[in-house]
Amino acid sequence: MLTARPGGIALLALLYAVSAALCAVGALVPASPRSPIGLLWALAALGAVGAGVLWLRRDRLGPRALHAAVALPSVAIGLLAWRSATAVGIVGLGPAMVTVAVFAAHSFSRRAARLHVALLLAATTAGALAATPSGFFPQWLTTLVTVVVLTEAQARISGDLHRAAGTDPLTGLANRRAWQAAAERSLAHALRSGEPFTVALIDLDSFKAVNDRLGHGAGDTLLQALAGAWSAELRLSDLLGRYGGDEFVLSLPGTDADRAGDLLARLRSGHPAPWSAGTATAQPGDTLTEMLMRADAELYRAKRDRRP
Repeated sequence: MLTARPGGIALLALLYAVSAALCAVGALVPASPRSPIGLLWALAALGAVGAGVLWLRRDRLGPRALHAAVALPSVAIGLLAWRSATAVGIVGLGPAMVTVAVFAAHSFSRRAARLHVALLLAATTAGALAATPSGFFPQWLTTLVTVVVLTEAQARISGDLHRAAGTDPLTGLANRRAWQAAAERSLAHALRSGEPFTVALIDLDSFKAVNDRLGHGAGDTLLQALAGAWSAELRLSDLLGRYGGDEFVLSLPGTDADRAGDLLARLRSGHPAPWSAGTATAQPGDTLTEMLMRADAELYRAKRDRRP
């Protein structure tokens, strides 16, 4: 599941603030004598408080709280649909629905975004049907279809951008930033659960000589071949990344030092190119930086031992 970055949560806080202001304007300048003044003031107050909370906690808002913060507007829009006096008032909620749907598609996985949109459509449709204005259904159906189409389009775009931002273009492996983020999550889970967790650093031997002798194209081909050969030996839970240049990293959840050694032996037999490796298994209180430092030290000891 994708969660919004601090900037995304700040945007959500801004959307709450704008919604609060619009509700307040609607209460001060009602569009109809039957406008739900009390509900508009209540939603304005809720939006203002929500905006403040989201802004203050923008750097540490948990996934559950974020889901709740995105789901709450769906309920609010459903209430507004229920209290709308005319079909125009109901259909006029379309921009608010699109805003919620697009934000969900940007911030969450496609599955989670679809669940949010399902809640949004269910709440607003129930409210619209309860209001029973005449002649609203054709326009309402257009609004629903628009929300669904925009959600799917935004989810696809966001997913493609997320994958591109986390992928090394040469090898197709996770890049350094994406690998570190995933490894941090795996380490946190291991420290909570007590399960083993190991990282490995792999550095090619004499890679510069390959580039000098055969050209950079040959070096790129070698990196791609190694990435393919090694990936074939990994479990779905393992993550291989390119750390930079000719250095690779492995995140191995549920793997102790012995099993990590067995895996490295299989990787070594999968391609003839020589390389050295170092591993580190999580200890209580470890950070990923500390583990990588231990793995790096072991890697360079292995390199020294391999030299004639």
